[in-house]
Parts: sequence; structure tokens; C-alpha cells
Amino acid sequence: MNNNRVSKKDIGAMSTLFPAPILVVGSYNADGTPNIMTVSFAGIISMQPPTLYVSLRKATLTYENVVREGAFTVNVPNDKYIKETDFIGLNSGKKVRKFDVTGLIPVKSEIINAPYVHEFPVIYECRVTQSLEIGSHTQFIAEILNIKANENILDEKGKPDIEKISPIMMGSSQNTNFYYGLGEELEKGFVFKKKFLTEE
Repeated sequence: MNNNRVSKKDIGAMSTLFPAPILVVGSYNADGTPNIMTVSFAGIISMQPPTLYVSLRKATLTYENVVREGAFTVNVPNDKYIKETDFIGLNSGKKVRKFDVTGLIPVKSEIINAPYVHEFPVIYECRVTQSLEIGSHTQFIAEILNIKANENILDEKGKPDIEKISPIMMGSSQNTNFYYGLGEELEKGFVFKKKFLTEE
């Protein structure tokens, strides 16, 4: 039994995961202009069918685009593009053409009406299947129709290698916000199924 107990302190309810994922949602404006937005409220919610969600505020241009088109891409930025990703998250597409300003290249998906970021290593092409109003945000649930990945980040089995992707995340506090990368590999997973059952 592990007796190394550390006391817990209540810090209140917050809408932040520690750490928070950093993803970029791609969509088309009504005039066909490609738009991107940084999000942290996103994740996988089903294996079959493969499904994810993103949660957006109605005030955003991306919300309008996703409602109208019923589709979006989820782009995984890596540590080479922290400055661009930060800029994308701090500026509204209603005022700035973020692809133009950052120099990132928009590519039209072949299967949905949404753009993706050429430079980012992993892309999810998604079709909205339903939406749910939850307080300040609307959760868009979308089927993953396809995943694109740069060839140089795939492992020997053809699957994305997280170390080669070098994704970024946000460590949030009341006073500071910093981007973080991956730490060292800690332990191989899916091998301890019976470990605690056999120990005395």
C-alpha cells in the first residue's frame, strides 16, 4: 500500500485541464476565405464511429462557419509553430486573415468543405453530426472521416509517433501562461494489467 499521501487543497471550479491541449480548428468563411482558430476545449469521445468534439463560443467566426458548413478540420501544431499558434489564438478572424499574416498555407480538404494547415503534422477531417448547447459554449460533435499525417512523423507501423510530432500544450495558472512540449518517456503502457493483483 502506498502511504505517501499528500494533503489536497480545494482550489475551486475552473474550465481548464492541467495541462490543456492546443489544437487549431480550420473552417471556411461565407466568402470562401480560409480561417483558423486555436482551441483547448476538444477531445476524442467515441471509438466507433471515430468521433471528436470541439467546443466554441457563439461570438467566434469559427462558430458561424461550422454551423453553416457542418464541417471543420482539427490541426495539431508542433513546437516549430508556437508563435503562429499563439497569434492564431489571440486574434479574431473577423479582423485578421490569419493565414495571410502568419504565412501558413491553407489547403482545401478533398472530402469536406474546410481548410487545413499544410505545415502542421497531423490533420483530422471532420463532419459535424450533432451539437449541444452547454453554458458559454456549443459542443460540436463530429465524425472523423480521415486523418492526414506527414510521412516523416510516422513510425514503422505507419502510425503517428508522438515524439516526432512534438505537440504543444498549455500550462495555465492565474498569472502566467506558458507553452510546454513533451518530457522524457516515463514507462511503457498497457503492461501492468495484473501487477497489483499479484503483489502481496
